[in-house]
Amino acid sequence: MQPLPLSSPTKTDTVRINSLPYMYIDTHTHLYSTKFAADRAEMMERVNAAGVALSILPAVDRSSHEAMLQLEQDYPHSTLAMIGLHPVSVKEDFEEELAVVEAYLTQRRWVAIGEIGMDLHWDTSYQAQQEEAFRRQCAWAIAYDLPICIHARKAIDELLEIIDDIDDPKLRGVFHCFTGDVKQATHAVERGFYLGIGGVVTFKNGGLEPVLRELPRERILLETDAPYLAPVPKRGKRNETAYLPFVAEKVAELWETSTEVVARQTNQNAWQLFELDHFVKPECSWASTGVVIN
Repeated sequence: MQPLPLSSPTKTDTVRINSLPYMYIDTHTHLYSTKFAADRAEMMERVNAAGVALSILPAVDRSSHEAMLQLEQDYPHSTLAMIGLHPVSVKEDFEEELAVVEAYLTQRRWVAIGEIGMDLHWDTSYQAQQEEAFRRQCAWAIAYDLPICIHARKAIDELLEIIDDIDDPKLRGVFHCFTGDVKQATHAVERGFYLGIGGVVTFKNGGLEPVLRELPRERILLETDAPYLAPVPKRGKRNETAYLPFVAEKVAELWETSTEVVARQTNQNAWQLFELDHFVKPECSWASTGVVIN
């Protein structure tokens, strides 16, 4: 494994986005997915045209780390990568997978450790290993002073219990694709976590209206989880980061405000959690998204 720099450009990011009145940050998107292989360049143009200035890339496992890092290198002014082991990829070889993550952690600064957590939807036979992998990566997050990005499918309570058990104020992050209730959301926020809100908020029975209305706006992040969970009116199709404005529109409706307010508030939240000042460069179009909300 060769040492990894913070990306050096091999393509020029478009600058048309700077002419837009406000911009978004997608805090969770798999732009390197093979589902975009046929039209990735065009898809990235749509991201730019939609006003999404920064896309944060969660890692999955060693089968896709190189693709993720190549995309970050190709689009150095508009993407940032995490590193971590996705719970669905926790199998018999999870120790080997964790060793790869640990090696990457020593090579550069990462925006977060993720996505990590538990998934009790597809298969519960590796629950013990998922918990071990989660605890191990939480320990690294504390040691490296990095936030974590949590995948919590049918496992919110289990993960909150583990976080309570770890009981370290340095452990912070985001519950990606949050689909829990107000009680769970409050518990997460009290533990220093943010809530990632994506396409589910636009679903008729998504159940997130009380969460968006009752939880502090300062703890909400926008995400797409592309290519999954496309929002209405694109539901059922391949999701894209370019669809993030649909999520923002629904959040604005629930907050009874404008999409500009939603963009500025959630951008500020992303800057705070991911400490984006460590990564921004003058040539990055998302440099201006760090505006402070009065």
